[in-house]
Amino acid sequence: MSETEQRITIPARLQETVRGWEGGSGAEWLDSLAGLVAAAVDRWGLTVERVVEPGGQVSLVLYVLRADGSPAVLKLGLPHPEAAQEHAALAHWDGRGAVRLLAAAPQDGAMLLERLHGEVPLRSLAESKAMLEAAGTLQRLWVAPPPDHPFTLVTDYAAVLAGEIARYRGLPGTEDLQPLIDEALETAAGLLATEPERLLLHGDFHHGNVLAGDRAPWLAIDPKPLVGERAYDLAWLAQDRLDTLSGTPGPQAVARRRLHRLSDAVDVDLERLRGWTLFRTVAAGLWSLDVGDTGVAELFLEFAAML
Repeated sequence: MSETEQRITIPARLQETVRGWEGGSGAEWLDSLAGLVAAAVDRWGLTVERVVEPGGQVSLVLYVLRADGSPAVLKLGLPHPEAAQEHAALAHWDGRGAVRLLAAAPQDGAMLLERLHGEVPLRSLAESKAMLEAAGTLQRLWVAPPPDHPFTLVTDYAAVLAGEIARYRGLPGTEDLQPLIDEALETAAGLLATEPERLLLHGDFHHGNVLAGDRAPWLAIDPKPLVGERAYDLAWLAQDRLDTLSGTPGPQAVARRRLHRLSDAVDVDLERLRGWTLFRTVAAGLWSLDVGDTGVAELFLEFAAML
């Protein structure tokens, strides 16, 4: 075992999440991480400073120094279809609105990234200010995809999600959710009947996935890239900070005002934004129920019902 492998400690949150979500295959990936780090260190001539705690839910993140002494971040992500093209999206953006990709080894799920201020996410700002900054950052990411791009289309991905929602109907505790599930599926069917635009989307854009940077105030990280309409991307931002929203007086009115403000800020059709927000939030809530995260599931499903 190399010195680098001996120094790697896997954060508790990463272990718990991966073992809980992926079972045996996740445990095998966790066991392989020290070797993957050592390979990346050798490949790119890196010096490990430290493992970032708590790090990502499904990725090991390390602060490293490159051979020239410049700081960088090494990210080893859990192999998953949603994240398979993260490096390709970052390469296409080339630092415009997002963290800059310095090198990638997709076969290992490894990326070398510019170092941002991980301790300062957009979530550290007051909500109104954070939403304004988030909308501006997100708009920089909405560019035309490259010709013959490898990214999944929103229309294809949403069809898969609709199938998952239908499968979740039989979960314990969903008896009272059937009207909400029906509405989400009917709404998605209407949205999928038309496709107003095809742009490169972040796919998982929220305040926790935007960090302070040096060359730009805020830069996005951790995309799950798709190609499709902006309203789909904006929908995930619309349901951010649900724990705060649910505790405010009149949360339903607050939720609707949020949709109106985001729609106006980036000139996205309000009804398409509401529809995709409903659909994505119901899907997230039912998935959370399926993996046993009932507290988060309740937040998602309560918000969906407000819409």
